[in-house]
Amino acid sequence: MTEAQAHYTTTEKELLAVVYAFEKFRSYLVLSKSIVYTDHSAIKYLFTKKDAKPRLMRWILLLQEFDVIIRDKKGAENLAADHLSRLENPHQDKLENKEITETFPLETLGSVALRVDSTPWFADFANYHAGNFIVKGMSSQQKNKFFKDVKHYFWDDPFLFKICADQVIRRCVHGKEALDILEACHNGPTGGHHGANLTAKKVFDAGFFWPTIYKDAHELVKNCDSCQRQGKISQRDEMPQNSIQVCEIFDVWGIDFMGPFPSSKGNKYILVAVDYLSKWVEAIEAKALPTNDARVVCKFLKTLFSRFGAPRAIISDRGTHFCNDQFSKVMLKYGVTHRLSTVYHPQTSGQVEVSNRGLKRILERTVGENRASWSDKLDDALWAFRTAYKTPIGCTPYKLVYGKACHLPIELEHKAY
Repeated sequence: MTEAQAHYTTTEKELLAVVYAFEKFRSYLVLSKSIVYTDHSAIKYLFTKKDAKPRLMRWILLLQEFDVIIRDKKGAENLAADHLSRLENPHQDKLENKEITETFPLETLGSVALRVDSTPWFADFANYHAGNFIVKGMSSQQKNKFFKDVKHYFWDDPFLFKICADQVIRRCVHGKEALDILEACHNGPTGGHHGANLTAKKVFDAGFFWPTIYKDAHELVKNCDSCQRQGKISQRDEMPQNSIQVCEIFDVWGIDFMGPFPSSKGNKYILVAVDYLSKWVEAIEAKALPTNDARVVCKFLKTLFSRFGAPRAIISDRGTHFCNDQFSKVMLKYGVTHRLSTVYHPQTSGQVEVSNRGLKRILERTVGENRASWSDKLDDALWAFRTAYKTPIGCTPYKLVYGKACHLPIELEHKAY
């Protein structure tokens, strides 16, 4: 017992033992009738006591979940309980100040644990390629399957690689290393705390493979603290976003301000531009000064044009920072059409809204207790966003823009192909 429990009255101690037992064996006792035999008749009356202490009330409420009857049996007949109370304790002095151990050995019964030193799932394929060794005792059906599967693997000492369905060569990993890679692709600097499917896709992009990757990713996301703390707006509450037909990459950009956020190094807003075809996102931090808003936007656009070429159109809302002389002059100079979304139809700039939500979600999950540090995390959030799989384009924005998968830090730590 703890120090506080040691000071309970004898009756309370007896009831504590009953409550403790019911809590421990809860899964066995719920929905079944239980009888408690005690040689302490006072316990029966605690249930009907009117002005009980809050502690007793809490215990009695807990016991009301169970169908329990308490029967009084005097010590001479109640041999089991009487025997317990007469047991001599040889470790009396040693255990005096120790607490009761709460761990219950049977809780680990039947649980499946992943042993780090267990045989990897690809052992048979590796043995075949490395030493031409085939497992004995396989049926003809198993042999056919084995030889069909083994064709997709090759051995490059000391690693086994798989040529996947998309013709990309990925390294086979297992156990602790697989979980480390998954962890890094979910909540590492370039992870972005995406959902299970996007996290698994990121692992594939980094060049690693194991068969249970989607199942493990679901498990990881379910147990990720910062993901579970963030609420998620249901799709029923979201506005419908119309997709705009775009033929060429970097032809149409959407531009918008995000914020205000808690001030970080004097910045309160994020200026986001997103390409409608490749979903490529560019963003910078912006200070909250109405006078230099237009100047910040124009400077941002010029760097955008110099990197990606002049677009055909830019879509924005009707904010004052986008509707002014300075902005119009830049548009005219570069021959860009400026389209405006009306207040009544914000879906026009739907792509920006979706990207804003994605960026904000990544920042919410990566910024720690100190919310003011978001400007330091913005670059990592952009990296995570650009290397996340996008369903409409069937790859990541990075892959579409640069024609190759992005090298993530995880590939250097765990050697990829």
